[in-house]
Amino acid sequence: MVTSLPLQVPKTLRVSDEQFLEFVKANPELRLERTATGELIAMPPSGSESGLHNSELTGDVVLWNRQGRLGKGFDSPTGFRLPNGAFRSPDVSWVAQDRWDTLTPKQRQGFAPLCADFVIELASER
Repeated sequence: MVTSLPLQVPKTLRVSDEQFLEFVKANPELRLERTATGELIAMPPSGSESGLHNSELTGDVVLWNRQGRLGKGFDSPTGFRLPNGAFRSPDVSWVAQDRWDTLTPKQRQGFAPLCADFVIELASER
């Protein structure tokens, strides 16, 4: 039996890069982000309508990218390590191929250390 527990994150809590990566690894079922100042953000699951719209947007970016094959498209759980130190996972993102090619295989396995060239963040009613 799986029991879910609510996660309460104090606004004053700050975590380092290492602590964030450790926490994410230990809790793969959670969708977490971190601001540039180290604030931990727990992202709630999306509602059905938001999930439907996000799926459509992701599909549109995938189809667009297949036509030109100019880069790599990513869905919502994909996290990026931004230049300002934040770890973010936009709903849909795209990275130009030449920028993706500069990453090492190890960098591609984790949170890619770059800011996507194009992102879509779907606003939900919550």
